[in-house]
Amino acid sequence: MKRDGQALVEYILIIALISVIAIALVNYFGGYLKDAITKTSCSLVGEEYVKGDKPGEAKCEEVKKE
Repeated sequence: MKRDGQALVEYILIIALISVIAIALVNYFGGYLKDAITKTSCSLVGEEYVKGDKPGEAKCEEVKKE
């Protein structure tokens, strides 16, 4: 009996499942991750962090001097 192909198919299915889960997580949390990176970069360049209406829409604005 040849069962070598069965193990290969099982590994491919596991890798495909992990890939689908990873893509779903990035799509779900992607906006939050983008906002976190934007917030950090705003403080590095000395600008003010402005939160967006939806996750992933935040931006940096120049600090207004009065």
